[in-house]
Amino acid sequence: MTTARILVIEDEPTLSRLLSYNLTQEGYEIKIVDDGGEGYQLAMDNSFDLIILDIMLPGMNGFEVLTKLRQKGNRTPVVILTARNAEDEVVQGLRHGADDYITKPFGVAELLARVSAVLRRTSISSNAAPLEVAETEQSIEMGELVIYPEKYEVHLAGKPITLRPKEFEVLLYLVQRPGVVITRDDLMNVVWGFDYIGGQRTVDVHVSSLRKKLEMGQESVQIDSIRGVGYKLVIKSPAK
Repeated sequence: MTTARILVIEDEPTLSRLLSYNLTQEGYEIKIVDDGGEGYQLAMDNSFDLIILDIMLPGMNGFEVLTKLRQKGNRTPVVILTARNAEDEVVQGLRHGADDYITKPFGVAELLARVSAVLRRTSISSNAAPLEVAETEQSIEMGELVIYPEKYEVHLAGKPITLRPKEFEVLLYLVQRPGVVITRDDLMNVVWGFDYIGGQRTVDVHVSSLRKKLEMGQESVQIDSIRGVGYKLVIKSPAK
């Protein structure tokens, strides 16, 4: 198995050492920089499997780094580090293309679990059938559904639909795995995080709401329930 390469962009020495030590112990290859601009250039010039990105950085803040990476077509998974209770940072980070987030302070177990989950999801996605991506703007097109991940926008049958952030994340995760049964636990861990204390009912409520919003189309895209397991996204061929 190839060793995953992780770029850590963090300017707090104590936290950098903590990240470096624990990730190295897990067998990852780590590169650490303490400046946003330097981190951006390193990410563009080298191949990494994951980037751990702090928001408050000298030179170029985390949002600027993330935005420029996505604008340049760099799709390396990014986990942002945010302050506790900074929900606006989380939302902004996700809208700019982050794959996950960790709030500081955090435990080592949570850090390792989230890193492992993002790398695992990336591996699954890379082995899946390629999705149709527009040349002029990053988008995912399936049937009547068009998703713009970087803008957190969804269009169905040519019309925009409004989704809450968690609904968007659920839909995006399902769309990236069409026809694959996704368990409730997997959705909860990916969308709400390993430390989420709510129950599976939260997943069901969001999927139910998402289904209703997808009904405005011609049912070319639907979410099927797999009793006792979870859900899968189904793309139906147009009737002849």
